[in-house]
Amino acid sequence: MRTAMLLTFVCLTGPALAALPPPTDEAKAQAAAVKAKSDWGDKVAAYKLCREQDRLADRYRATLNEGAKAALPRAVTPICADPGPFVADAKPEAKPLEAAGAHSPPMTATSPHNTDVPHAELTGGAKK
Repeated sequence: MRTAMLLTFVCLTGPALAALPPPTDEAKAQAAAVKAKSDWGDKVAAYKLCREQDRLADRYRATLNEGAKAALPRAVTPICADPGPFVADAKPEAKPLEAAGAHSPPMTATSPHNTDVPHAELTGGAKK
């Protein structure tokens, strides 16, 4: 009985989950911000762990030296890298139209923008 209910549930909910719309740009941006914050938190945790391991190793060596036992030399390990404060990725600023290249095409205009007739034919110039 339970197997039949589970099978029915899976068959009815599977297609409903497959028909979800794609995420919007806002949802993608929010997910990227959450991921960036999580990655930064992981870096901070790794930094704190590295610092604590260094402190623990230093205390261990100090207690060995006090007990007249020779401590092994410190192993060469990478320096703990501080990730710094979290900086959210700023949205790219909108470029002014001149910088975006949206004001005009790079070529010289041969006719007004609202006609298909060449400018020379409109003004009567450049006759052959």
